[in-house]
Amino acid sequence: MKTKIKLQLCLSLFLSLGLVNADPDPLLDYCIADTSNPHYYLSNGPPCLNQDLASSSHFSTSALSKAGNTSTNKFGFSVILTTNQILPGHHTQGLSMARIDINPNGLVPPHSHPRASEVTTCLKGEILVGFVDTSNKMYTQRLRPGESFVFPKGLIHFLYNVDQKGPSMAISGLSSENPGTQVASLATFTTTPSMPSIVLEKAFKIDAQEVIRISNHLQG
Repeated sequence: MKTKIKLQLCLSLFLSLGLVNADPDPLLDYCIADTSNPHYYLSNGPPCLNQDLASSSHFSTSALSKAGNTSTNKFGFSVILTTNQILPGHHTQGLSMARIDINPNGLVPPHSHPRASEVTTCLKGEILVGFVDTSNKMYTQRLRPGESFVFPKGLIHFLYNVDQKGPSMAISGLSSENPGTQVASLATFTTTPSMPSIVLEKAFKIDAQEVIRISNHLQG
């Protein structure tokens, strides 16, 4: 009986370790994402394009060369992320890149990437960055052009443009081709269906009217 229990524990451990791995290593030199057919079967990523059809253009993109639209949200920022649509050659390579533009006094609000760690390099302006670890310890740093900062995988972090007059810009590298993003405030107050009001009231020590006010403000 003890041997059986030990075997079950070992099996559970191996399965758990498999769940926390990064993107799997590719079995080919490259796997260009075949995005030509929008009805391809659902899998852990799109299928590979026939390598005989590969070209240099599949491995390059100019998507990060121009600033994004920072007026699409109330926080004053834009993120352009390399995806399989705009950079099909990065499929299965376990990485992606992002361009981050932030208005004067703008903020990339507290958020996390459940599938990736991130290193951010400031290229323009001055950006206050920081993350919180699981013991609620805060790490912050002001980045000037050429300076970089690492955000550990899955931890909540932010970027704030401290310049009140000029925009800032940064480039980030992420350790997954699909890092995912959860903005803490939006994931809490703008879910579909809504998170139970009583949960939010107790969690944030606010009343029902305040829950409605915050939700409307974030959605509006």
